[in-house]
Amino acid sequence: NSFAGYAGYFPDYMINLLRKNPQVAFIEKDSKVFANEFDIQNGSPWGLARISHRERLTLGTFNKYLYDNEGGEGVTAYVIDTGVSVTHKQFEGRAQWGKTIPLNDADIDGNGHGTHCAGTIGSKDYGVAKKAKIVAVKVLKSNGSGTMSDVIKGVEFAANSHIADSKAGKKGFKGSTANMSLGGGKSPALDLAVNASVKAGLHFAVAAGNENQDACNTSPAAAENAITVGASTLGDTRAYFSNYGKCVDIFAPGLNVLSTYIGSDESTATLSGTSMASPHICGLLTYFLSLYPDSDSGFSAASSITPAQLKKNLISYGTDGILSDIPDAETPNVLAFNGAGGNLTQFWSTGSSSKVSNSDFKITQEFETKLDSFVQNLENKLEGKAKEIEQLINDL
Repeated sequence: NSFAGYAGYFPDYMINLLRKNPQVAFIEKDSKVFANEFDIQNGSPWGLARISHRERLTLGTFNKYLYDNEGGEGVTAYVIDTGVSVTHKQFEGRAQWGKTIPLNDADIDGNGHGTHCAGTIGSKDYGVAKKAKIVAVKVLKSNGSGTMSDVIKGVEFAANSHIADSKAGKKGFKGSTANMSLGGGKSPALDLAVNASVKAGLHFAVAAGNENQDACNTSPAAAENAITVGASTLGDTRAYFSNYGKCVDIFAPGLNVLSTYIGSDESTATLSGTSMASPHICGLLTYFLSLYPDSDSGFSAASSITPAQLKKNLISYGTDGILSDIPDAETPNVLAFNGAGGNLTQFWSTGSSSKVSNSDFKITQEFETKLDSFVQNLENKLEGKAKEIEQLINDL
């Protein structure tokens, strides 16, 4: 569930020697990664409402979030980003600083991107899982960029922290999730790191990217063990900037998303991007993980559900076929759904939703046809009886 790797400065002759070593799988040049924020606009927090309704939002539902208020309890969410404003009032004391990876950087979010993502995961008013513990893992500097090697170190920190918490057997600990709303060029090393962390038990959501291209061309979007998230709009279309393709697993709200921000402990901002979609899914992973029942229908101290199984259930439980502007058959047309605060037995038993299948529709059609026939026969009989009664009255 891990891999050995090194980052450093090596002269060309050393790189050539290392390439010849049979114990070295590959060497890649350290590259830049960037936060997947798209732009800033005025807007409203419609995203929570959207993931708690099967149907398209209306004037009556666009601001109503249906959820279980225990969601997030006992789960730690690692935000691998620009840092988090941990003193923000929306986190209610549930956020803490984990680690700063960039050398000589400060333990603050000087950008706002990480704080915004953290707010969507677990803040009081803007969060999916409102009782989650938030841990800041700073891998990007205040300008929103960083190195691939620092990002990998951040993933390693989150995975090791999860392993330590799991081994400690703390009462009430139910598992860990991670969100990474950043991306760059294709990096086998980063994809391997993310995949290894998932195998170690970390439930991982990553942004698909904002280049309107195949997500398989970027990392960590191409990491197959993580859940790669595309962005959708209030009108249930794929956001025009969202990456797509077979590496995308699911879509979530990503246009004009209101959440926490830097500036003060009460600041908010509205941002767009797959960076905003991914924390909806991290929040859902946190939400479902916290509500996973044990054999006594209580809440397990440390959830036994694997990241692979939770990923499968989450995707299967999503709303199928509701999005437009899906560019090809390889891109899944699935929008995230939280169960609307209801009973999640179906989610845990099969992962399947209450979607209507073609066979269900045929059965319904057949029933309606029979019902129409029955009603017509009944009306004919009643009409006949009415004439008989009328004749009896005339004969009196």
